[in-house]
Amino acid sequence: MRRVGRPAAFRLPLLLLPLLAACAGAPPPAPPPPPLPAPEVDSCNAAARSGLIGREREALERQLILAPVRVIDPGDAVTEDLMPGRINFYIDAGGRIARITCG
Repeated sequence: MRRVGRPAAFRLPLLLLPLLAACAGAPPPAPPPPPLPAPEVDSCNAAARSGLIGREREALERQLILAPVRVIDPGDAVTEDLMPGRINFYIDAGGRIARITCG
């Protein structure tokens, strides 16, 4: 019967170690980031300007608006920064104000 020497006895566990590591499960996924806070219901007083919906975009030029304003045309790139006091005027393909939101 052949006797296994000490160097060979240490090599076998070292060779099996990578196989054992490969069997370990993947780490759990990171938790999702917290949701963005919802804007306040009418933080920019958009309801007071609801009479502009359906009017031509030029109607905005005749309004005195003492707040940050963003006019968004169809296909415009829009940043996702949240400014509750800002008024967003969405313009439709016909050049009319389609909706008004805060943010």
